[in-house]
Amino acid sequence: MGKGQQTRQAILGQALVLSSECGLSGLSIGLLAEKSGMSKSGLFSHFGSKEELQLAVIREAQDRFAEVVVRPALKERRGLARLRAMVRNGIVWTQKINLPGGCPLMSAALEFDDQPGAVRDAVESSQRDWRRTLVNAVRIAMDVGELAADTDPEQVAFEIVGISLATQQGQRLLRDADAEQRAMRAFERLVRDYLAVPS
Repeated sequence: MGKGQQTRQAILGQALVLSSECGLSGLSIGLLAEKSGMSKSGLFSHFGSKEELQLAVIREAQDRFAEVVVRPALKERRGLARLRAMVRNGIVWTQKINLPGGCPLMSAALEFDDQPGAVRDAVESSQRDWRRTLVNAVRIAMDVGELAADTDPEQVAFEIVGISLATQQGQRLLRDADAEQRAMRAFERLVRDYLAVPS
């Protein structure tokens, strides 16, 4: 990685932290310049506009999410162990990479859900990718015989996302120290509803 790319990655790391704290809407080249100690012109050489910066932060968040949540889970045994790892990793991923304000992708989904444009499209795409990943993990658990054949993978993925949203609210807004444990209990209850009955 060249020096320019290293600088860009360092800037994106700082931008990701800021977007975690103030949201993508609150993220600007001026704020990033102030917090990073770089000049606005220097930042413009990496990101020509606020929207380009926001899109780059979304891509960076997706990359970090995949690195912390999905890739480690893929090392687990196919089936519920892998799905469980994805859910657990998804609950704690912002803590693992020190994002003090929680998940920037979740926050962006609320910020941009009714704002048409490239940023909304990128956020929507990231959320659809995560749901597809969960759906595929559920289907694998069905294929290996751990979940019942009549399980609705889309429904299970929908409920897992709901658990994640409730967990973020519990952790961030309500300061619930037990939010992570509550989330895993909710997930295990969900799984029990769909377990395959031994023949």
